[in-house]
Amino acid sequence: MTHNPFLSGLRDHFTNDQIRRLGSVRVGIAGAGGLGSNAAAHLVRSGICRLKVADFDRVAPSNLNRQFFFIDQVGMKKVTALEANLKRINPDLEMQALDIRLDAGNVVHMFAHCHIIIEALDRGRDKKMMADAFITDPRLLVCASGIGGWGDSDRIRTRWVRETFYLVGDGYSEVSADRPPTAAVVGIAAAKQADVVIAAILSNRPLNPFT
Repeated sequence: MTHNPFLSGLRDHFTNDQIRRLGSVRVGIAGAGGLGSNAAAHLVRSGICRLKVADFDRVAPSNLNRQFFFIDQVGMKKVTALEANLKRINPDLEMQALDIRLDAGNVVHMFAHCHIIIEALDRGRDKKMMADAFITDPRLLVCASGIGGWGDSDRIRTRWVRETFYLVGDGYSEVSADRPPTAAVVGIAAAKQADVVIAAILSNRPLNPFT
């Protein structure tokens, strides 16, 4: 294997055991938009080496104000563009890019071999679908709700709902014409989702095995 400066640099911040744990966990991300693309970048920069990301959409000009894409990637499939961008951080990243629309009939199967799952979908009904699909699942699910607008960024909080379910956001600021998605607030929420994942991996409690 060729020398990887990124992995060498991680050793300035993490122990070998922490790096091993971060590298051994597969994280699934439902959605590669403002939440999913930025959460993925935070995870990879933190030492996560195995991702599974599902999204059916293409990069649009309107995405560039907050999502981890670039102007020359407009028109590309989001999962394809995201994989390329993440591998510029860590070329040894193992990412499964799933060009698929998630629904109640396929979502559990799509993330069957993931230890932790991040919900990063746009629409409220899709977020509910994810919560319903994994309500009895033993694995950690990190969702987001209420990330529209700007200002009062302390309203974006991490709430522990139950043992394996965390919710990030303010719970009420749905994205709309009056509360557009902005880089700062969406980015804060994505970073908090990633932080829940990293904290779970580096804690002393064992992760639930995937099914």
